[in-house]
Amino acid sequence: MSAKAADHTAKTTDAPPERRGGAGPRAVAEMAARLTKKPLGKRGFTEAALVSGWAGIVGSLLGRETLPLRIAFPPRQRSGGVLHVRVSSGAMATQLQHLEPLLLQRINGYFGYGAVARLHMVQGPLPPRPVRQVPKAPELSPEKRQALQASLEKVSDPALRAALERLGRYVL
Repeated sequence: MSAKAADHTAKTTDAPPERRGGAGPRAVAEMAARLTKKPLGKRGFTEAALVSGWAGIVGSLLGRETLPLRIAFPPRQRSGGVLHVRVSSGAMATQLQHLEPLLLQRINGYFGYGAVARLHMVQGPLPPRPVRQVPKAPELSPEKRQALQASLEKVSDPALRAALERLGRYVL
């Protein structure tokens, strides 16, 4: 074996392969973080996940009724900021005001440090959320429909029976 061939064999077996800039699959999250860093950074958001995972941080009810707008930090600092939040109604703003200590704890727990010191609420309409389309249950053949009805005869609760019937239509 020549020295050149031995050198090539040593490189491919000893060292891990080098990653090229444009070759191979990439994680979507990696690309999304790179693309959203600048626009969200202008609004004070260091991580896009605060916006996208807002409902997971503050809870589903508050997540539907509020929207984080921006974080304003003191000059040359990245802690003790003010999180500006749009709130859908005055009643929800009052609720948010009472829950502020808990929300600050959750938000700072998400960041891992005291990024936000207080909330600033702005009341106004929220952007429309996409409506989740529930697919229509498929039609069953008469034999399958009869078998499904027979299996549900012993269920006495009408709400449970309707739910099981919908489930059965999808399964069958």
